[in-house]
Amino acid sequence: MIPMVDLKTQYHALKQEIDRAVLDALESTQFILGPNVTNLEAEAAAYLGTPHAVTCASGTDALHLAVLAAGIQPGDEVITTPFTFIATAEAIRYAGAVPVFVDVDPATFNIVPELIERAITPRTKAVIPVHLFGQPADMTAISDICSRHNLVLIEDCAQSFGAAVGGRMTGTIGRFGCFSFFPSKNLGGYGDGGMIVCGTAEDADQLKMLRNHGSRVRYHHDVIGFNSRLDDLQAAILRVKLRHIDRFNQERRRVAHRYSEGLKDRVTVPFEDGKGVHVYHQYTLLSDRRDAVMAALSGQQIASAIYYPIPLHRQNVFAGECRDLSLPVAESLASRCMSLPIYPEMTDEQVDRVVAAVREALA
Repeated sequence: MIPMVDLKTQYHALKQEIDRAVLDALESTQFILGPNVTNLEAEAAAYLGTPHAVTCASGTDALHLAVLAAGIQPGDEVITTPFTFIATAEAIRYAGAVPVFVDVDPATFNIVPELIERAITPRTKAVIPVHLFGQPADMTAISDICSRHNLVLIEDCAQSFGAAVGGRMTGTIGRFGCFSFFPSKNLGGYGDGGMIVCGTAEDADQLKMLRNHGSRVRYHHDVIGFNSRLDDLQAAILRVKLRHIDRFNQERRRVAHRYSEGLKDRVTVPFEDGKGVHVYHQYTLLSDRRDAVMAALSGQQIASAIYYPIPLHRQNVFAGECRDLSLPVAESLASRCMSLPIYPEMTDEQVDRVVAAVREALA
């Protein structure tokens, strides 16, 4: 079988490094906010080129804490994309704010800057673009809009660790950049985990307080916070993987480009806009015969998946407020998109087998 992601193969390739790191962490018995957490934050900040990195318990928590640290209040509006995982909108709702969905670009699948500007109202306080599937959003235009309208820019980088645009890493352009370390991510742990990066010591201090029960000093609580600390064991694993992230992303690009070369005359393959470096968390194509292709792949023991089958404005949880909202591009993408297996350890032979299966299904 060819799975969507092969974590076991990657683990065995790094087994000696990971086992040593985990055993050392166990021996230290410093499991909560221990030295691996501190070192991971410093190493990730250095890699990304940002002054501060604050880890937390998940990518969803990263978004939630960033929204709170940005001062978003109940009733505020936050503009974002409907074509993403629901965590992006959940973080807005957790703060009592209102997610305002605008449509996406049919080529990059990312939020359209012009539509952001049209959606701004006196209640708008922030914008959360998503660098979907590892393709950076148009941050030059989005940053300009946020600057002109005095809006907080929070980047959802759950799928884009190591991606860059305009010579800067995603996550370092807005006030906050939010990352997920879910196991299948480009930089993934062996459980949940997340991280927020920011440019000021004041924001980093606020994030650290929020993740740790609203406390700077033990048993002294300044705000209502959360229990959202990254485990030291996860940090130990992530520190090992961080040393290999550029190679991981290069290999993902190798797989993606081989797919595109073999499929570009049969389906709509992913688009690279040339403004940034795509790191292919997912390889997502478009086909009007998606269901037939997926059935054919399944018959040959090749995994596939749909990211995402229902845009957020069509989810039941938003049915009331979005009843009359039409976002045709997101709706069209959801009906035609499918993702093929992609991971750094995937061989050319495996890629060619998938390509042959897709082409056969469409013949």
